[in-house]
Amino acid sequence: MSDRIVMRVAESLVAGGPAGTAAEPEIIIGELDGPVGTAFATLLGDQVKGHSRVLAIMNTDIMVKPATIMVSKVTVKNTKYTNILMGTVQGAIANGVLDAVRNGDIPKDKANDLGIIVSVWLNPSVIKDDNLDHKILFDIHRKATAQAIHKAMKNEPSIDWLLENQDKIVHKYYQMGLDGKI
Repeated sequence: MSDRIVMRVAESLVAGGPAGTAAEPEIIIGELDGPVGTAFATLLGDQVKGHSRVLAIMNTDIMVKPATIMVSKVTVKNTKYTNILMGTVQGAIANGVLDAVRNGDIPKDKANDLGIIVSVWLNPSVIKDDNLDHKILFDIHRKATAQAIHKAMKNEPSIDWLLENQDKIVHKYYQMGLDGKI
């Protein structure tokens, strides 16, 4: 049995596809019998209008392991948006979780003991795209989920890397503000 995983946190950003397809998940991973499990159960049992919390599933009745709950960062008000979020993106997140197990980032023997909370960003502009490429959207969200899990489980970035690079990293939107673009 692997060592206890109380709580790990990370984020990821994967862009590069058509407008609106970028993914920016923020995740928390931990044992279901600890603080992550308490948060997981609270989120699932305390639904909020416009911010539904749903399990990541492979299909309509096949839940991924480790148990994963997704929460939208955007207020959901549109049926098309809901269908994309609770379809393409939901399936992508489930597959990203399994990719993390397959890659060894999540120990296979912990699949029933861990819970993952994924805060999901899906650009609201997807509802205006009549030619939305669901395959690209799926692939980007799948990759971002697996990447965020990898970072969480490897404790990346390290504090040494952050301290070394602190003055080299400028937040994208801060830089845009400096450049007068926002």
